[in-house]
Amino acid sequence: MTFTLDAVSGQARTATIQTAHSIIQTPVFMPVGTVGSVKALDMADMSEVLDAKIILANTYHMYLRPGSKTVDAMGKLHGFTTYERSFLTDSGGFQAFSLSDISKPTEDGIEFRSHIDGSKHFFTPEKVIDIQLDLGSDIMMILDDLVALPATPERIATSIARTTAWAKRSTDYFRAKQREGIGTHQNIFAIIQGGTDKHFRTISATELCALDFDGFAIGGLSVGEANEEMYETVAHTVPYMPADKPRYLMGVGTPEDLIENIDRGVDMFDCVMPTRNARNGTLFTSFGRVNIKGAAFKLDPQPIDPECDCLTCKRYSRAYMHHLFRSKELSYFRLASIHNLHYYLSLMKQARAAILEDCFAQFKRDFYAKRASS
Repeated sequence: MTFTLDAVSGQARTATIQTAHSIIQTPVFMPVGTVGSVKALDMADMSEVLDAKIILANTYHMYLRPGSKTVDAMGKLHGFTTYERSFLTDSGGFQAFSLSDISKPTEDGIEFRSHIDGSKHFFTPEKVIDIQLDLGSDIMMILDDLVALPATPERIATSIARTTAWAKRSTDYFRAKQREGIGTHQNIFAIIQGGTDKHFRTISATELCALDFDGFAIGGLSVGEANEEMYETVAHTVPYMPADKPRYLMGVGTPEDLIENIDRGVDMFDCVMPTRNARNGTLFTSFGRVNIKGAAFKLDPQPIDPECDCLTCKRYSRAYMHHLFRSKELSYFRLASIHNLHYYLSLMKQARAAILEDCFAQFKRDFYAKRASS
């Protein structure tokens, strides 16, 4: 992987990341394809309709079903799914933590039960790397010790100590595999923890950023804390992250969250919000959100967003989308998901253009002004 910084505007920055499978221009939003599929869409939609350069798949879910060895035997993620561009796989630690009836972190890893059949499993830093080697993703996330917020200082201290120890084990193991000729096209990112405590974030970032990783993520946010707390934590953490490597904020978020954190120097984002909200009737537009289930749209001939050029807006009216949603028609989920993801991906392209022109501050003001005036 190569990382080239193209321009900065204030703290906002735009870069080009080249992996073995695609060229990714940042800021970038990664659609979430948890089980190797973005809900309601296929890989032709992702490549040909939306032109997404990278999507996220989940290590926990792919490990449990269909199994990482199955994916490996079918040509890894790229061959199995037919998506020929880049994949990022997260570590599965969050899912082991949140979906298991019993999730128990220890000094060696995380014990959990499958949400599918209740079977017991144990993730170690090394096992998580082995799973992702099977998956063949372009960017792998390491196992980290995530804590729910609020948490005691003692629990956060334990979390960052474990995360650093697991990070050292992960990178040592992965680099040894690469020296054996395994996973040579793959890259590994560490995950900075510490809750919203600036002291703990400083420790975690300082320790992890001294290690041999290809990029760094900020984890453990957007888990219920106030937005301003998230923004302050990101603003505090980013200066400790290398300027010559990607910066990834995990699991974030709303369009406003993306703009705020681009303004603070973040390069990469992922979130289920655009597709989940689409399925529930909430559509994102240049002037704010539209709740398409509302009766006001029954006879509305306009597209969802008159400024949008996605497949859905070019062809269908709000009235038709309202009808599809109220009728529980399956085509609604695809058309709404295409629109929301197109909006997110286009917002990133607009932000990149503003950074290249060194006018991101004005772009941000215009972004909020349009919402306020609608």
